[in-house]
Amino acid sequence: MPQPSTAFGEELRRRRLDAGLSLTALSAAVHYSKAQLSKVERGIKAPSRDLIRLCDAALRADGALIALVTATTVGAPIESAPGEINEEEWTMQLSPDGESWFRPMGRRQAVSAGAASLMRLRMGAQGPVTPGAGAGMLEASRSLFTHYRRLGQSVEPGFLLPGLIAQTHTLRELSTHADASARQALLGLGSRYAEYVGWLVQETGDEQSALWWTQRAVDLAAAGGDRALAGYALVRRALITLYQDDAEQTVALAQRAQSGTLPPRIRGLAAQREAQGHALAGDRDACLRALDRARVLLSRQEGSPDAPVIGSMHLPDSVGMVTGWCLVDLGRPRDAAEELDRQLSLVSRDALRTQVRYGVRRALAYASDGEIDHACALTAPLLDGVAAVRSATVTIDLRRLARVLARHPDHVLVRQLGPRLSTLSRPATT
Repeated sequence: MPQPSTAFGEELRRRRLDAGLSLTALSAAVHYSKAQLSKVERGIKAPSRDLIRLCDAALRADGALIALVTATTVGAPIESAPGEINEEEWTMQLSPDGESWFRPMGRRQAVSAGAASLMRLRMGAQGPVTPGAGAGMLEASRSLFTHYRRLGQSVEPGFLLPGLIAQTHTLRELSTHADASARQALLGLGSRYAEYVGWLVQETGDEQSALWWTQRAVDLAAAGGDRALAGYALVRRALITLYQDDAEQTVALAQRAQSGTLPPRIRGLAAQREAQGHALAGDRDACLRALDRARVLLSRQEGSPDAPVIGSMHLPDSVGMVTGWCLVDLGRPRDAAEELDRQLSLVSRDALRTQVRYGVRRALAYASDGEIDHACALTAPLLDGVAAVRSATVTIDLRRLARVLARHPDHVLVRQLGPRLSTLSRPATT
């Protein structure tokens, strides 16, 4: 969290006076009390993340105020650790009480750990897979993947991960017994399964395991001749640094994923992520330029229509939604709320995880703009969905929302939401 800063307070006061604003006027613009602003200016109280962004926007500082405050967060490495595990064995325990686990290990490790002494059912195949069987498995697995992604919108990750991991393993093993063309397609689909596993694992709050699965996805794709997924892996890693409030790493990773050799969709998604990083840094112009690039790139239709969609499949206008997201971090909550209103009206009601993710962001925008009644009215119907999907990333925004609402303890709707909002905004445990 930001610490009290005399330098920040002095710069805030200097810019406020240069803009000809009194403390009362700035207080009205950012919806924080005059007393709190005074304490921040005098270096007595640390500014919150949201106050910094609102002041930066209100005083047109173009990120200068944001740059003065460094959050003490520990970032994930840009590159995931090189594969140290010979993936001959994947061990997964499924327990009736829900305490299941997954562990990759080499065959020697499995034997030394005693796994060989357990009662085991041999499921490995010996003979070749006919072209017809390979094609049938591919078609069924593609259909199953679409159903898994739909289910992922309405249930917590733990229910889906065992099946997804098992299917990833099946596709990987089946590819070793198929002909060359089928092998490539099976490995490609297996890589998409592994990438989705990585996303769901991040939703549980386990960032390092998410990086591990992302690297497995890259490895599987490369084995099938697809080098492009390595570019999307950078976009996924940038999502982790985004949620760690590391603007510099987010922008750097996203820019690396915009190589001209990559498919337009991956470059477009990378440009969106770059825009989010610029918004985090308070750089409005760079953010808007990146969003413009993203819209152009994502408008191009390339690739096989049968291939699973990379990135979200539940956003009718992903650039519009990300624009609303960025406007919150740029300290423009009114504009953000209006854009998110438009975009959420386009999202299917069945896409619960998407509705919750951007719905909480919209409620945060209204709360930051001082519309407490409306923010509470929007938040209340979201809480059942928050409890259902159990998203570590959504919880980060929910905590921000809870802190903004907590500044209005005498408000009736805030008091009504308080107990459940406090429970649901606790950090997820892996």
